[in-house]
Amino acid sequence: MTRSSRRQFLTALAAAPLAVSARRCLAQVEPELSRSAEMVTPEARAAIDAGLRYLADRQIKDGRARGAYGFDGYRANTAVVALSGMAFMSHGSSPGRGPYGQNIDYCIEYILANSQEGGFIAIPGAATHGPMYGHGFATLFLAEVYGMSSDSTVREKLVDAIKLIVDTQNIEGGWRYEPVRQDADISVTVCQMMALRAARNAGIYVPNETVDRCVDYVKRSQNPDGGFMYMLQSGGPSAFPRSAAGVVAMNSAGIYSGEEVDRGMQYLVENLQNPREIRSNSHFFYGQYYASQAFWHAGDALWRQYYPVVREYLLSRQTAGGYWPDFICPEYGTAMACIVLQMPNNYLPIFQR
Repeated sequence: MTRSSRRQFLTALAAAPLAVSARRCLAQVEPELSRSAEMVTPEARAAIDAGLRYLADRQIKDGRARGAYGFDGYRANTAVVALSGMAFMSHGSSPGRGPYGQNIDYCIEYILANSQEGGFIAIPGAATHGPMYGHGFATLFLAEVYGMSSDSTVREKLVDAIKLIVDTQNIEGGWRYEPVRQDADISVTVCQMMALRAARNAGIYVPNETVDRCVDYVKRSQNPDGGFMYMLQSGGPSAFPRSAAGVVAMNSAGIYSGEEVDRGMQYLVENLQNPREIRSNSHFFYGQYYASQAFWHAGDALWRQYYPVVREYLLSRQTAGGYWPDFICPEYGTAMACIVLQMPNNYLPIFQR
């Protein structure tokens, strides 16, 4: 994509109307999904296929770490394994079925094997920015798996994992790095909120009070510019990745319209014009993972202007080996890129319109 064409995309994006309604009728949504699927170009499909093959080839298939991508560091993190599983499922495979069914099974096995007594899904010694991140993504993955398979073993671990999230919500209504009721930040909180929504979708009981308190925390974290601060206790400026996450948190609570969502989307639209958000943000994949969900749920008009920009940029960043590099690890970057590119497939319940 040339610099001028990219500028045209972003100028159009900033001018797009913010009609973010959850009440679009089925007659409107179905044509939107069909048009969106057409946006996954042959080049994008080839990139996705190469990325998924990379993830499948890199996965450990024997031994104590089967399903992971290494024995230590971020490659052994449950979040990386869970996101890879979600990337495989976003392609249309499910546990034990489809071209990546076996790889999904490996992911499930690894997550279940590292589900500790008391529900905490974590691996002692694995590199992590905070173990509740891994727990949140792993719980989200198990919820999506259970919704497809109704496996009793998955259900047992999922129920325990959800109970841990509910029991560790702090007084402000959020969560942070450790499974204790102390401080909270918007990023970890959104991760747990998506897990709660996915579990509820799969038929697992989630207290309304837990969701309501989380929504209140997220709303109070919104700055006047529409973006979201990192922590309520310390305040601070808005940033694109956590602001995209804030919008998705409200979506996860069933809030798709209203002042907070509209202001959040306006912030995302305006800040996509900042070249740093596309070219040099160290949390690029994290931010686009949430931004793709926010724009997807905002409706066809905004999605059709957002997706081509990110699609073309992701295609330009993929290596000849089929992976996307990232400072966390290439498996993380590749899983995130494949999830974003496959959003129009509309396969995973947590992402569905």
